[in-house]
Amino acid sequence: MNRLVLRPLLACCLALFGASHAADARAAKKPPTVVVQDAYADMRSGPGRGFPATYSVERDASIQLLRQRTDWIKVRTANGREGWVHRSQLERTLTPGGAEVRLAGPVPAARTEHRWEVGLATGDFGGANVIAVNGAYALTPNLLARADVNHLLGSFSDGWLGTAGIAHVFMPSWRVSPFAGIGGGVLSISPKATLVQTEDRTDSTAYAAFGVRGFLTNRFLLQAEYRGYVVFTSRDENEEIDEWTVGFTYFF
Repeated sequence: MNRLVLRPLLACCLALFGASHAADARAAKKPPTVVVQDAYADMRSGPGRGFPATYSVERDASIQLLRQRTDWIKVRTANGREGWVHRSQLERTLTPGGAEVRLAGPVPAARTEHRWEVGLATGDFGGANVIAVNGAYALTPNLLARADVNHLLGSFSDGWLGTAGIAHVFMPSWRVSPFAGIGGGVLSISPKATLVQTEDRTDSTAYAAFGVRGFLTNRFLLQAEYRGYVVFTSRDENEEIDEWTVGFTYFF
């Protein structure tokens, strides 16, 4: 008889314990809630100013913080709307109890979550000084679509080089990672005034690249790169030109 009584009691206790444990787990996973203190906070459809604003959260409204990507935080309002808010609009948020909330900066995991990169570099292009402005879009954490505009400053000629290509980053989450790439573009050379008049040149070109990039902070990279160019000229032989650059890159 005692066993018949104990078994239901034991089953009931286990069920209550399981329910309590599940409730504790759900509470632990519940996103933090904050109260907006700015006049409003714009919610966008994606983590960037290029995405359209879909909703504005007013002051004193409560929102849940779901996840963070660099300086953008995905939030959910009390009525279930979700979107991305820049952390600058959440700097003065409070807890429901009125305590100040401190938002963490980008974490190392955000290195693989950004989409856009812009940078400035300098170096040498076949004996000429080069100033390069570059940009990239992350198709995947490992694969970048790149575009560059280079200004060439030589002793006897100046020029412009525009290229587009792709690059593979081998270890995007590491602080320092090698990368390799290929691409092509257009090279335009304008000789400086000399005793012998020469014509401007515009030729197509292709390149193969290898380099190393390292995170100085969770938003800035230091990048060094070598490119070997083949310039397809209208003469009998093509030209081969080496380029070395080093510069800073900012991602968002």
